Amino acid sequence: QVQLVESGGGLVQAGDSLGLSCAASGLTFGSYAMGWCRQAPGKERELVAGISSGGITYYADFVKGRFTISRDNAKNTLYLQMNSLKPEDTAVYYCAADRQARWSNVVPRTPGQYDYWGQGTQVTVSS
Repeated sequence: QVQLVESGGGLVQAGDSLGLSCAASGLTFGSYAMGWCRQAPGKERELVAGISSGGITYYADFVKGRFTISRDNAKNTLYLQMNSLKPEDTAVYYCAADRQARWSNVVPRTPGQYDYWGQGTQVTVSS
């Protein structure tokens, strides 16, 4: 079955950087759009960034210029590099996958479009 396992979360200070990874198994990685979503206490889950199977990226406005999403199809791994972190970035970060054709340019932009989810990793940014 499909498994998505996030790693790299932790406690950092405002302005610091942090990198997340998501190891995927049980799927043909190159045939999936991948995304990072987050959920803070009392808030709805929101998309942070997505990347299509063809490598096209999308970022939520609140992370543009600070976060970078990337994928390594040879390693079945998704990454999220987070720079200039803010206290409002504090949340559980989830890796998600959405099946699509290879080399697609379509990036799913809402959490509801993703079919598979990891267990999440906590990111806490102190002020």
